[in-house]
Amino acid sequence: MAGKIPQPFIDQVLNQTDIVDLINGYIDLKNKGKEYTACCPFHGEKTPSFTVSPEKQFYHCFGCGAHGTAINFLMEHEGLQFIEAIEVLANRLGLEVTTENGHVPQNDHHKLYLALEEANKYYQQQLRTNQDAIGYLKSRGISGEIASQFNIGFAPTGFNNISNTFGNQFKQTELVNTGLLSEKAENKTYDRFRSRIMFPIKDSRGRTIGFGGRSVDDTMPKYMNSPETELFHKSNTLYGIYEARQALGKVKQLIIVEGYMDVVALSQHNIRNCVATLGTATTAQNIRNLLRFCSDLIFCFDGDRAGRDAAWKALDQMLPEFKDGINIRFAFMPQGEDPDSLIRSLGKDAFNEYLNNAASLSEYFFTNLIKDIDTSSPDGRAKLASTAKPLLAKIPPTVFRDLMYKELNERVGTTISVAPSIIENSTQSSPKTNKQSRSLKYTKTRLAIALLIRDPSLAEHALPIEELSHLLSLPGIDLFIQLLEIVEAEPNISAIALVERFHSQNTYAALQKLLLWDPPDMDNRELSFKQTMERFKDDIRRNELDAIIQQENL
Repeated sequence: MAGKIPQPFIDQVLNQTDIVDLINGYIDLKNKGKEYTACCPFHGEKTPSFTVSPEKQFYHCFGCGAHGTAINFLMEHEGLQFIEAIEVLANRLGLEVTTENGHVPQNDHHKLYLALEEANKYYQQQLRTNQDAIGYLKSRGISGEIASQFNIGFAPTGFNNISNTFGNQFKQTELVNTGLLSEKAENKTYDRFRSRIMFPIKDSRGRTIGFGGRSVDDTMPKYMNSPETELFHKSNTLYGIYEARQALGKVKQLIIVEGYMDVVALSQHNIRNCVATLGTATTAQNIRNLLRFCSDLIFCFDGDRAGRDAAWKALDQMLPEFKDGINIRFAFMPQGEDPDSLIRSLGKDAFNEYLNNAASLSEYFFTNLIKDIDTSSPDGRAKLASTAKPLLAKIPPTVFRDLMYKELNERVGTTISVAPSIIENSTQSSPKTNKQSRSLKYTKTRLAIALLIRDPSLAEHALPIEELSHLLSLPGIDLFIQLLEIVEAEPNISAIALVERFHSQNTYAALQKLLLWDPPDMDNRELSFKQTMERFKDDIRRNELDAIIQQENL
């Protein structure tokens, strides 16, 4: 980092950001009185319990407890660091992020991102002049427009193209650390990708983090990914997620396929909600990343043995991550086909027909388990039970888990259950109960802080700080004084900017809870604040009187 981002700039970004507009870009918010509601993007649900307050510039989910500011939302939903979230918000507003010494902030990975982006441009340029590569893409039905949208390029033949092109711009170690160069021995390197169609792999912000290369002449291996680097982790990456979000904005459903060409081919036919996992199997982290973007997923696999094995592995990874309200389905292509070949040969309507007939997770689970089990016999039913139980035990306590056990019981003709039943205890985790369990004990200090962070202008009615300093034995009064000092120094500070001043401090969580707190005193804030100051005055007088009495008794 070249320097610290000035606090006034962070305040400006927060003041100009409308949290409703920001979050509405990710999920569909519906107006409901003074707030906006939606199904929570952080956990699966069918009944909306996620609220966004324009007044507080704050979001809160009564189902899972997620809450925070625009910065928190980006950090949680996009997996960003604090500074990265500020950068994203600033870019939305057309503001350039600079540091206190005037430099644009750069993290430790800046040169790696830059090298990968320059390589991305280089590969695209090489594609324009290579007729064999262009011919290959045309033979696969890929237009120049789609190739451009996905930044598809070409790595030419030769072992030193990257070094010769970028050797003066980047250190050799930087090019190795991006995965663009491979090391044969110390100080001896060569281009990792040669004679390959290049697919840049981007993170959710659109930054190139790695590449996938497909050989033009079917040289093995056909597909090659960048190695694991500081920026690129296969198990944590989805190919095409950035492009899908650019094309659609809000992603309501994702189709998960097995390769780059499947994503590109489906996009060519205007099916833009496709992503691919990288590697041979879907990982738990892949599942968590997918559910960050939407709760409706269709896993689309080849119809061969490898595709069905991959589907079962994906289901196995899904079970521990399952939450009520998400919709998971499995679609299989005909034997010998993949999404790319099917849509090219039969068209979009035929492909959509396979998606429409996709099996639900529960249907696929039991269909796959019983395919080799004779459930007409007691032995077969016992085998089904013993096979299913350890898998169902992976599912978190949900209504879905109870329904899966119920179906297993019906199939085996006995009673197999887990305790406690989520259905029987559903009232324990209702939004109303959760809201009550998070209620705060009423104290005058909490009320004073809650009022002040809703409306910093109330500070003009506060007692002088030197008087409040006589109450330091009162829990929370030191935090109240800190807030007053900030407002005194910056009278025009907004409520949300005031709270965010404490982002890196231990008191930040307490301030967030107080933003959610709605005691009756909030109805007339100025009157409540003044009355609270009078109560503080009473405490000060009482302390002074106690001190006099104690002195007289000496």
